[in-house]
Amino acid sequence: MSNTTKTRRDFYARLDPGSLVPLWERMKGLVPPEPKNKTQAYVWRFDEVRPLLLEAGDLLTAKEAERRVLVFENPALQGTSRINSTLYAGMQLILPGETAPAHRHVAGALRFILESDGGYTAVAGERADMKRGDLVITPGGAWHDHGHDGEGPCIWIDVLDVPLVNVFECGFSEELGEDQQAITKSDGHSLAEFGSGMLPMTPYSPFAETSPIFSYPYERARDSLLSLKKSNEPDPYLGYALRYANPLDGGWVMPMISAWLSHLPKGMATQPYRATDNQGLVVSEGSVKVDLDGQTFELHRNDVMALPGWKWRTLKASEDAILFHFSDRSAQEKLGIWKEQRGNSGAAIW
Repeated sequence: MSNTTKTRRDFYARLDPGSLVPLWERMKGLVPPEPKNKTQAYVWRFDEVRPLLLEAGDLLTAKEAERRVLVFENPALQGTSRINSTLYAGMQLILPGETAPAHRHVAGALRFILESDGGYTAVAGERADMKRGDLVITPGGAWHDHGHDGEGPCIWIDVLDVPLVNVFECGFSEELGEDQQAITKSDGHSLAEFGSGMLPMTPYSPFAETSPIFSYPYERARDSLLSLKKSNEPDPYLGYALRYANPLDGGWVMPMISAWLSHLPKGMATQPYRATDNQGLVVSEGSVKVDLDGQTFELHRNDVMALPGWKWRTLKASEDAILFHFSDRSAQEKLGIWKEQRGNSGAAIW
C-alpha cells in the first residue's frame, strides 16, 4: 500500500464518526453517464395469475383482506411491492355480493378493468359501473370502495404511486368505518360535467391536479383510438396512440401516473425507441411481441409486463392489438427530467 493510499484511508476513517463521506468516491454512482434502471423486464401471464387469484377468493373475503390483491413484485425489487422502480401494481378480485370497504390514502391509484359483469366502484360520493377496458381513477385523498352486484369474478389491475409518495415519507391512510360511502351524486355526474367537450364556466377539479373525471369508459376510448386510422398514419415508434387526459388542462390524468392506449394493426412493427419513464404494459386485445434490448417477450390478452426505463424496445403485433400503458412519465415531466430517444442512431436527446 502506498503512502498516499494509506493517508487517504486514514482520512476517510476519521470522516466516518462525523457521518461524512467524500463526494469524489461517490460521484460516478450519484451522477451516472446514463440511467441505470434496476427494474427487470418481466411478464405476468393472465392464464397463470387468474387461477391463483380465484383461489385467494376461496381463502378469504374481500372484507377480510380489505383489498384482495396479488401484487406484481418485480424480481429485481423483491420485498418492495413494486412492479418497477417507482410504481406499485397488482391484480385485484371481488366476487358477487362482496364489498371492498371504503378507505382513502394519499397515494393516487388507477384501475384498468380486465373482467367484470356487474362490478362497480364509488369515488368521492359517485358510483360508476366497471366494465372491461374501463379506466377508473382514484385521486389521492378520495374515499373509495368497490362492490359487485353481478355474476362471476370482477378482476382489474391496480396501479398506485405509493413508492413515490414513500420517497417523500408523506403517506397517510384512513378507514371510513363503513363498508360503503354515501352516494351523493348521480351516476355519470363527473363524465357529464367534464367529459362531454364542455366545461363549467369556472373550471375546477375537486382533486387538485388529478382529473375531475374518475371513470373513462373503454368503449369511447377504443372508438377514438381506432378512428385515427381513417385519416392518420401511425407514429412509427408508438403506433396509433391516445393518452387519457385531464380535461381542465389537457395534461396527464394524474400528477404522478400517466396512462394511454395504443393500437398496432396486425403485422406492424414499431421502430426502436426508449424513454426514461418506468412503464407497465397490459394487453387489452390481441397479441404483441416485445423486443427489449435483445430479449423477446410474447404477450397475449390481459398479460402484464414491466418495462424498465431507458431500454431500447420495439413492438410487433401478431394480430390487431390494443395496449394499455401506464408509467411515471407525468411525475418525471413535472420535475423536468423525462427524456426520450427515437431511433438508435445515437442522435442527441438533450
